[in-house]
Amino acid sequence: MRLKSSLLKDIKNLNFDINGLIPAIIQDYKTGEVLMLAYMNKESLKRTLKLKKTCFWSRSRKRYWIKGETSGNFQKVKSIWYDCDMDALLIKVRQIGFACHTGNYSCFFRRLK
Repeated sequence: MRLKSSLLKDIKNLNFDINGLIPAIIQDYKTGEVLMLAYMNKESLKRTLKLKKTCFWSRSRKRYWIKGETSGNFQKVKSIWYDCDMDALLIKVRQIGFACHTGNYSCFFRRLK
């Protein structure tokens, strides 16, 4: 599957950081609950669009990973938004299973105050 030229132009216009990364906030498309934060580069964003499943760049392992590839807890992409500065993504997904590696539905299960 080839990406449309207008979509490729939008990706090109995003503001990736000095390391070529952009933060991606993952949100449950039905409830609005924030599930996790991960990072993407241009290639992982393109893979996400093609697969319709989230694909990220691991900063620690220096490799691509598809959410759920080992756990089975996939994220099926419903929509992708970018902010006014074009330097952050909001990806609305249908979460299969839990999002957090701890077994919690969301990575944001601890309250600071």
